[in-house]
Amino acid sequence: MSLSPYESESSQGDLWIPSDQAPRSPGHPFYVKLNAVLRAEAFDRQLEALCAPYYKEGGRPSIPVGVYFRMLMIGYFEGLASQRAIAWRCADSLSLREFLSLEGRTPDHSSLTRIRKRLPLALHEKVFALVLSIAQKHKLLKGKTVLVDSTTLEADAAMRSIVRRDTGEDWTEYLKRLAAEAGIVDPTPEELARFDQQRKREGKKKVSNDEWVSRTDPEAQIAKMKDGTTHLAYKQEHAVDADSGLILAAAIEPAGSSDGETLKSRLIDAQVNLLRAGSEVAIEEAGGDKGYHKIETIGWADDNDIETYLPEKKQKGTRDWSKYSKQQKIAYELNEQRVKSEYGRKLLRRRGELVERSFAHVCETGGGRRTYLRGAEETAKYLLLRALAFNLGLLMRTLFGIGKPKVLQDAQKALIEAILTILRAMIVLCASRRAPDKQDSVPRQAFQLN
Repeated sequence: MSLSPYESESSQGDLWIPSDQAPRSPGHPFYVKLNAVLRAEAFDRQLEALCAPYYKEGGRPSIPVGVYFRMLMIGYFEGLASQRAIAWRCADSLSLREFLSLEGRTPDHSSLTRIRKRLPLALHEKVFALVLSIAQKHKLLKGKTVLVDSTTLEADAAMRSIVRRDTGEDWTEYLKRLAAEAGIVDPTPEELARFDQQRKREGKKKVSNDEWVSRTDPEAQIAKMKDGTTHLAYKQEHAVDADSGLILAAAIEPAGSSDGETLKSRLIDAQVNLLRAGSEVAIEEAGGDKGYHKIETIGWADDNDIETYLPEKKQKGTRDWSKYSKQQKIAYELNEQRVKSEYGRKLLRRRGELVERSFAHVCETGGGRRTYLRGAEETAKYLLLRALAFNLGLLMRTLFGIGKPKVLQDAQKALIEAILTILRAMIVLCASRRAPDKQDSVPRQAFQLN
């Protein structure tokens, strides 16, 4: 066997190592505490019971479902967006292997894909509710007031993949046809680019979800992102508990769907998850921004004894009340009164704080602004597991004061910097105290010499 340039015959070790002598890690303090919380709630045993109908008895032993869910939790805690990055990070870290309770090789990203496709979205929803039940046992879950908001989630599909729904033409073929109609025969790529730029300047370059669809992810829709760019995307929506900050429901909707239309679904999902978590609380209040204001939705909430706090956009002209019922008009007026009250203004400020915080953690620091999965159902599984990990982080922060492993590292750095600052101050203080003695010794020595 040939040796590498960095090895010699004397440095080569044994070809095998006993398992009890394999490198181990004491584990990261955050993950050790998280494992203790999950173990106390028999989390893995409950997971196996939920997933048992989707596995056959006998055959080759599969990867424990607890490992699958823990690896995707790591994606949130470590800010990793893709399954490849998660698999590489777990294989590279001894402390993460300790968290996964693995001695051999960690699962590959393809194994995560097979497990995810085997387990349906309904099961992921049950596991999400299972984490909420842990929060319920620790008396964190309230659920009386729910705050809702949405953001865009970039899909795993490029704009160049869109084609015309009617003709099947891609963007280049479509431009060539338009150029031919404008008298440009057999245009070069440079001429096509100039022609496209001219259409943009004239305001003719427009794409609509009614006319265009992606070949790689037909369920994704064209949408304008938060930074002003245009991408194929989904709408990510959170329903958050106003008292605890826990995410009660997280779902994927079409990017072009109206917030006022999806509010009903989020409130129903939140109530179902509360019941699954063992809470008997019924949702009494719901708050959202101006995009959620819709008279039909406000009337539906009033019929279900839910008080809404939904501010209205400025309307041009007068509203035609002939197409609304009397009860809907009364619900609309009550909603306006609640929004203008002092409690309503405080609640809406609270909404901006809590829901935006959940997006900041899940999308930005949690690596969930873009999905590397295709299809609304697979993307919804991805989002649910990020939201599940967010709730676990909030539970950890409440119990131990630390919600992410990086927070502990930052705290250690801050402690070291504080100690160094104190040491520097002590050195300066000691130097300043010694300085007068040196000054006094000079004239005394000079007097003796004279």
